[in-house]
Amino acid sequence: MSHANDSAPARPHQKVTEDGRRLREVLTYSRRGSRFTPRQARAWEAHHDAWVIPDEAVDAEGFRFAGAFAREAPLIVEIGSGVGEATAALAAARPDYNILALEVWRPGVAETLHRLAEAGLDNVRLCSVDAVWTAEHLLPAQSLAELWTFFPDPWHKARHHKRRLVTPTNAALLAGLLQPGGVWRLATDWAEYADVMVEVLDAEPTVSGGRVERWDERPVTRFERRGLAAGREPIDLRYVRGSS
Repeated sequence: MSHANDSAPARPHQKVTEDGRRLREVLTYSRRGSRFTPRQARAWEAHHDAWVIPDEAVDAEGFRFAGAFAREAPLIVEIGSGVGEATAALAAARPDYNILALEVWRPGVAETLHRLAEAGLDNVRLCSVDAVWTAEHLLPAQSLAELWTFFPDPWHKARHHKRRLVTPTNAALLAGLLQPGGVWRLATDWAEYADVMVEVLDAEPTVSGGRVERWDERPVTRFERRGLAAGREPIDLRYVRGSS
């Protein structure tokens, strides 16, 4: 498996068939609307140049995320950062870490920029390139101190289960990014998906862990409160990469 960018294939949404039609791919997300609120528009205008890594930037030969931070520091990746409620709170508590937030929903990225600016943070960069593709082609093996996956889309319908982020193939890929002793934290408020996550990750030989008490550092987000109001209790998981 190559994580060098020198010969990375086309990113998702750019792949085409031999006769020029866009190739339909199995992705772990669906793209939503892109309209900004006035606050998001202001945040985007003020901060995207500094804190957002353009999609096309990753196509450059030799691209490395470290260059976007302009410093060497342990790296944490968050997959699906949403509107940045957890991102900003956790980044504020970790000034000595570089945090890469992967989020394809552009208004969520803009809202996160507002939260980062409001908190006076400069240790987060955002990118909207597909997380699985990013893991395959841009993140070196054993390069992450932590990986966060909070409330990924459960893709309820059976025919959509192949789009879930936590599958055996993806689990092996993502666990391989963790340094020895690196931690993968997950949360979901769908009990069935939590069971699947545990089954998949328990079967992944490079990590060990399971269900844990709610991670008290993770703030209760608006999304989580909606789930609680609907009677869904959040479930936290924690897995650690072994030393081998």
